[in-house]
Amino acid sequence: RFSELLPKEERANACAVRVPKSQILTLPELRANPFQHRICRVFSTSEHRDDSMSFEDFLDMLSVFSDSATSDIKSHYAFRIFDFDDDGTLDRKDLEKLVDCLTGQGEESRLSTMEMEQLIRNILEESDIDKDGTINLSEFQHVVSRSP
Repeated sequence: RFSELLPKEERANACAVRVPKSQILTLPELRANPFQHRICRVFSTSEHRDDSMSFEDFLDMLSVFSDSATSDIKSHYAFRIFDFDDDGTLDRKDLEKLVDCLTGQGEESRLSTMEMEQLIRNILEESDIDKDGTINLSEFQHVVSRSP
């Protein structure tokens, strides 16, 4: 699947080539995913921060999304994808972006300021065990472990 994203002349050398983000986003699994850009950012090891992927990056991504990946691995990467500012916690801004991604960007589906505030308050009340106003990885994994 990785080599199919490359031009024909580069396929023989697939293990040494990076696939641009624009090509990764053509995958059916990512095309409609509201977190497609974050997924590319989290799994890319590009030094140029262009979110291109090596073969190893691509394997890592597919491994995490496979049915055989453990819930710990899945929740670890979900946390990283939801941590939009890459600071190691889910704060109010991260949660707001997360909700916007899930509800869509259109005006008809966007939550009002009051609805957003209430939802974030509920999420933090349920998840923020140490009451510091953010959700860390262990708090996130705790909540995920309680969900079916």
